[in-house]
Amino acid sequence: QNSQHSPGNSRCSAGCSPCFAGAGESGKSTIVKQMKIIHEDGYSEEECRQYRAVVYSNTIQSIVAIVRAMGRLRIDFGHPARADDARQLFVLAGSAEEGTMTAELAGLIQRLWSDPGVQACFSRSREYQLNDSASYPSSCPKGMGEPWMVPDPGLVSFPGVETTGIVETHFIFKDLHFQGGAIPALHKGNTGPSLMFDVGGQRSERKKWIHCFEGVTAIIFCVALSDYDLVLAEDEEMNRMHESMKLFDSICNNKWFTDTSIILFLNKKDLFEEKIRKSPLTICYPEYSGTGS
Repeated sequence: QNSQHSPGNSRCSAGCSPCFAGAGESGKSTIVKQMKIIHEDGYSEEECRQYRAVVYSNTIQSIVAIVRAMGRLRIDFGHPARADDARQLFVLAGSAEEGTMTAELAGLIQRLWSDPGVQACFSRSREYQLNDSASYPSSCPKGMGEPWMVPDPGLVSFPGVETTGIVETHFIFKDLHFQGGAIPALHKGNTGPSLMFDVGGQRSERKKWIHCFEGVTAIIFCVALSDYDLVLAEDEEMNRMHESMKLFDSICNNKWFTDTSIILFLNKKDLFEEKIRKSPLTICYPEYSGTGS
């Protein structure tokens, strides 16, 4: 409501500085990018073009991960000819310049992605490390591998690149101006531009969080609902949902955040709804006795 942003509300009038936090791959960066698309002018054609290398890199890494997992899971290709394509994939992917894709490599990826064996392995992705963006081959635009290809803004939102350090962004929402500024300007009593931060979620990145938490007015903690049956990329003995719960508890009970609003954002509901039909919740919560629907 407008009254929340009135001059009498000193905290908001000084500028609101939310910080997105959460475990790795919980969708923090995607939310920030979607806010830019919704509340700003989105991404220009040139900005989308700059993400082409990211889309290509993720597409190659994803299909390579799936094909490698097929051997470990003892899944055969639906079509024998795809075995030759897989061998050629490793050769071309290994020699390709980072962030580039030839038309030949694009063709290999599309043929492999349409193979029933590859799809069967993809459906068992919880058994190996695979980024959420792995469905790219089915959604990439025509021209993948061609120099003129420009990713759709929707693809730009989901590149799945690990955030390292602290990333600032800005946009205007109603009466609030979320604007990028310098990290050194963050301190208690800061009355400068409002900031929104996306911080890395992997364990190695978390030590950097304290540098931006001090001046924020709210912590938006993101949890991927679909992580309940996955393990950490950096620690395959640790369930991702359990890691998120531990991290959330440590933030909520930290004495430095007693005056900071904390918002729990449950993310990736669509992936959760798909996954819960075939992957039981008891993987994460053994005591759960409900149905899987």
